[in-house]
Formats: sequence, C-alpha cells, structure tokens
Amino acid sequence: MDVKNRKRNLIRHFFDGSKRYFAIAVLASLTTTGLNALTPQIFRFSIDSVLGGDKYEYLSEHLWMLAVLLVAVALLSGISQYICRSNTAMAGETFAKNMRDELFTHVQKLPMEWHDQNQTGDIIQRCTSDVEVIRNFVVTQLLEVFRTVFLIVTSFAMMMSMNVRLSLVVLLFVPVVIIYSAVFYRLIAKRFIVADEAEGELSTVVQENATGVRVVRAFGRERFEMDRFREKNEIFANLWIRLGTLSGLYWGVGDLITGLQVVTVIVLGTAEAVQGSISVGEFIAFASYNTTLVWPIRGLGRILSDMSKAGVSFERVDYIIRAGEESYEEPEKADSSLREMPDKSDIVFDHVNFGYEDGKTVLSDISFRIPAGCTFGILGGTGSGKSTIVQLLMRLYELADGQGSIRIGGKDIREIPLHELRGLVGMVLQEPFLYSRTIRENIAASAPDASMEEIRRAAKIACIDDAVMAFPDGYDTLVGERGVTLSGGQRQRVAIARMLLEKAPIMVFDDSLSAVDSQTDARIRRALGEHMKETTVILISHRITTLMGADQIMVLNRGRMEESGTHYELIKNGGLYQKIYEIQMSQDDRERMEV
Repeated sequence: MDVKNRKRNLIRHFFDGSKRYFAIAVLASLTTTGLNALTPQIFRFSIDSVLGGDKYEYLSEHLWMLAVLLVAVALLSGISQYICRSNTAMAGETFAKNMRDELFTHVQKLPMEWHDQNQTGDIIQRCTSDVEVIRNFVVTQLLEVFRTVFLIVTSFAMMMSMNVRLSLVVLLFVPVVIIYSAVFYRLIAKRFIVADEAEGELSTVVQENATGVRVVRAFGRERFEMDRFREKNEIFANLWIRLGTLSGLYWGVGDLITGLQVVTVIVLGTAEAVQGSISVGEFIAFASYNTTLVWPIRGLGRILSDMSKAGVSFERVDYIIRAGEESYEEPEKADSSLREMPDKSDIVFDHVNFGYEDGKTVLSDISFRIPAGCTFGILGGTGSGKSTIVQLLMRLYELADGQGSIRIGGKDIREIPLHELRGLVGMVLQEPFLYSRTIRENIAASAPDASMEEIRRAAKIACIDDAVMAFPDGYDTLVGERGVTLSGGQRQRVAIARMLLEKAPIMVFDDSLSAVDSQTDARIRRALGEHMKETTVILISHRITTLMGADQIMVLNRGRMEESGTHYELIKNGGLYQKIYEIQMSQDDRERMEV
C-alpha cells in the first residue's frame, strides 16, 4: 500500500467516534461563511437601493430595520461559530485520544528488538508532539480547507454577479498565490523533517539525563551533560531559526502579492465606478469580498506548511504502527494446563545459539535441563550470556529457525501463547523498576486484588517487611520516581516481594540480590526455600555464596557452558568455578561456611 493510501486509511481509522462532531463542525463553519457573505450584500442594498434610490421609502424612513438585520446575521454567525468551535474541539480531542491510545497499546506489544533500536525520547515525541501536529492538521486545518473552498466559490459568485472584468482580475492573482505557496511547501517539508528529528534527539538527551540523574551526580558528569545538551539544543535552535527565516520570506513576499491584489482592485474599481460600470454599493461590496478572499488564499500557504509537518508526523507515527507486534492470543484460547507445573514440566535448552546482531554470537550451543521444582544457578561474568538465557526463556527475544529449541514440559515455548508463557515466569532484575507510587502499590502491581495480608506475607519472605514498617507511613510510603527514595537493596527486595505475589511456578532472580548484604541474601534464600518448595527457581549471579545452595549450577564463559554440577562437584573439579570461588572467598569465610 502506498504512503498516501496509508495516510488516508489512518485518518479514517482514528476518526472513529469523531466523524459526527467533524461533520457538524463543517456544516456550522459553512453556515458561518455563508452568513458572513450576506453582510456586503446588505451594505450594497442599503447604499444603492435604500439610500440612493426611492423604491424603498419605508426602509429609508426605518433604517433601524437594516441595523437589526445586520445584528441578526451577526448573532446567527456567532452561534454557528460557537457550534463549529465546540464540535471541532470534541472531534480533535477524540481523534487524538484514539491515536494516543492505539500507539501506547501498540508500543506495549512491540518486541524487545524494536525497543533496542529506538530511543525512548524519540518514541515519546512520536506519541505526543507528532500526534498533536496530526490532530491540528486533520481537524483544524482540514476544516479550514472546507471553509476556504466554500468562501472562494461563494465570494467569486457574488463578485461575478456584480462585475465580470474585476472578478477576472482578482482571479489572475489566485494561481500566483497558490503556485507560490506550493513552492514554499516543497522547501519547508525537507527542513521540517530534519528539525523534527533534531527535536527527538533533544528529547532523548533530556530523558536520559532525568532518569540517570544519580549516575550523573555520582560521577561528576554535570559539565559533560550540559555541554551535550547545549550542542543538541544549538542544532535544534538553528534548524528552527532557518525555518523561521524561510517562513518570514514567504509571508513577506505573500504580503506584497496580496497588497498588489487589493491595490489593483481599488484602482480599477474606482475607475469602473467613475465610468458608471459599477455602482458605489457594488464597488464597496466588491472590495469587501476581495479583502475577505485575501487571507483565506494566503492561508493556503499556512495550510500547505502544516500539511508538510503533518505528513512528516504521519510517517513518524506510521513507523510505530507498521512495526510488527509480538504474537499474543486471547486468554480464552490459551492452554492453562502448564500453569500447574507438573513434575514433567522440566525446562530444557537444546543446542541453543543466539546473537542480538548478525555475526555476533552471545550464546553458542547451550544445552541443559532444569527439573521442575529445583533451584538452578547460573554463574558467569559480564557478557557471558546469563541474562540472555532468561530473556530467551520468556521470549523477550526469539530464537531463529535452526538455532536450537527451548521447551517447558516437552512443549516448544514458541507454541505457548506469550501471555501464558510469561505468566509462568516471574523475574526480578538487578536494577528493578519501581513505579512512583506507594510501596504497597508497587508490591501489588503483579496482583492488584491481593489483600494486605498477602502483601505482607510476600514482603516478609523478601525480608523487606521490617524495613517498610520502620517508615512513618509504612506500606503507604511513596517511593518516588523509579524508587529513588529507597536503597538499592530495598528496591530489589520490594521487586522480589512483587514477584512472589505473582505466584509464578518459575521464578528468576537475575542478579537481583547483588545490592543486599550476605546475611540478608542468605535469609532471603532460606525463606524462599521454606515457602517455595514446589517452585522452580533460577538464580543468576556473579556471587558464589548466592548459588552455593542450588541443586545444579551452570558456569558460563563467553557464551559457552564451561561446566555444570553441584557446588561441591564443581569445587572438586578444579575448573573455572573453583578459581572464582578461591578469589571470592577468604580462608576465614570458608571456615565459617563449613561450620
């Protein structure tokens, strides 16, 4: 489908619920335009037939009736204008709401690869600023197009009825203005694309700085961030200055053309009136129509300019809409039998190979089995592929054909509906995300209907209940944006409680105990062992003390499985695990662990 058809289809799609308001606005606008077109004719009639003739003696003696007529026309015009504007507002906001709702919903379903390739600030701009540009054009400017066309037709009809020669003179200026506006449209379109992209980059800088403010302060990068922002801001400002200069040139030349049109009509109209080819009333009415036409025709340039902006914004929004969603099935179609995780529901990675980019392998020929209900540890350095394993398990990234398989209970995970698969797996990341809400709301995010008793039970297992109760507001304590009012360890434990409340049969701890001390780490693992005996637990860590109690431990090195076994088996093997153990554990620590 070509771009123009896609734009038309998008407009029709998002206009659902707005068509009635838009139709009423169009009719009201045309009514206003028609009523305004009557006013010069009333003046013409008053001057030529009432004041300058003797046919309407009654009206010449009761001029107040003409004044009442003018007031009535103005009143009706005002009412029509009110109806037009109110319905335009309703149509515009409904249109924008539909677009924002669909964009946000669609973004939630886009795969991780898409998010990796697109900056957050740019996505935000496409879903906000670009939507507003489209709304402004489709509703406001499109309505203006209808009004302008009707005004031109009506005014020219009135002008032709009064004086054909003057009307043809005015008509000569119209194509000049339209061609001039079209040239301007082409010039501004390319520049607006560059300026819009620059705005997206500027938004990204601000968004990254705001979310990473603690890192900026901790490493003293304020000067670097300010210089970075100033550079982007200067580029952005210069681009818009050039656009403003181009617009100034357009309006300046346009004023010259329309000024010549008005002057030409006045000069020729005066000559026609002197010769008696046109009456005084007709000349005044004709000049009024000509002045009325000047700004709508000039407005075509503004409409074309906004059209260029809307066209760019449509392409930017369409870029999101065209992105393929992950494949979800409706809940009623899902097979919920796996939720019970019977004994046969082992997790199996079978000769898995994966890379985020072509030619860059992250996992190479990984094969292992995790029996249902056991605790499985994964040890490895940065970039070894630990987190990638879990992301593949949850299908945040998809395995390519021929690159191995991942099965749960003997069923390939690609055959399991995504919402069902992700309902099986609960995960806590090393840097968990917390909402800017209360601690209670953050824990209950995975189970909104959970009772306070259930929330506290999960918090106790995560060893965060005592810390929460020490706050003045307890579980009603606001954690601030991204949980900044809590320590790193507290954020991790709140996230663990949130996952526990979800009661997923598979629980993944992706280095999510890294910010807690060893004693709290041991307490959490002990509590998990006591309360989650039938749950399959995957522990990912670089800390051996976190993994020692696992039923099975796999050691990854540069995307390959180096070795696997229990803690004591790996110690005896004398391989990479034993070397890491020696580095991490002092002699006193080992003696204390043995005791």
